[in-house]
Amino acid sequence: MNSPAAGNHAGLLLLLPPAGTRVVVAGGCGGIGRAFVAAAQAAQLELVVLDLERSIAAAPPPPGVLAIACDALHEDQVQRALGEVGAHWGACDALVNLVGYTHERTPVERLPSAQWDDIVDGTLRSAFLLSREVIPLLKAGRAPSMVHTSSTFGVRVSMPGYAPYAAAKAGVINLVRALATELAPAVRVNAVAPGVVDTAFLQGGTGQQEKLERIDPAQFAASVPLRRVGQPSDIVGPLLFLIGPGSAYMTGQTLHINGGIWS
Repeated sequence: MNSPAAGNHAGLLLLLPPAGTRVVVAGGCGGIGRAFVAAAQAAQLELVVLDLERSIAAAPPPPGVLAIACDALHEDQVQRALGEVGAHWGACDALVNLVGYTHERTPVERLPSAQWDDIVDGTLRSAFLLSREVIPLLKAGRAPSMVHTSSTFGVRVSMPGYAPYAAAKAGVINLVRALATELAPAVRVNAVAPGVVDTAFLQGGTGQQEKLERIDPAQFAASVPLRRVGQPSDIVGPLLFLIGPGSAYMTGQTLHINGGIWS
């Protein structure tokens, strides 16, 4: 006996979000953000980018993409930015949140409280604020989906000095689980967890502050089963998948994209 969905098997092969899907990309001017925006625009998605004013100035989104300055650390700025999205579209269909950062590697023994607070707030509190403010827009959207960004550091801390970042990224995984429970069945919520990705973030940071410390991609690649660090393009496909119909029966999940360094 055929399953009820058998006649729609061709539709299940369409993994990309349909043309016209309205996507808010928080952190869209970073390395992964720019790669995602380019691919999403090529797929004829409608886009709004939220990022720091200086990040927008340094790497402006392509023509046809609305950019709204927003520091996701600050509740009032997130509320204003999502209010502008509401005025622009009336609703949205997806949030892709790429916001997060760390500072110089510092062991907990010497870690200032202010540095802990800044990293945790910039990674985890920002995810909470963006989620809360976008929920009404998503509930008014079409097949709505939310995707946050965790990290391999959220499940495996292989280098010292990353305690606040690792704790915050672990928090993102459970925030996603909580949101998936609360928002089902109206809104799907998932996460990606990249490993080391060769972007400006790896080489010292982008919008928040320059870091003196660097990770040598070639040296790190020796510890990765696939023998390379990630590229921004490696993260784009999973992001598009998670906001598209191919993941329609997934919520509360975290996709790990790390070359096999953790599974």
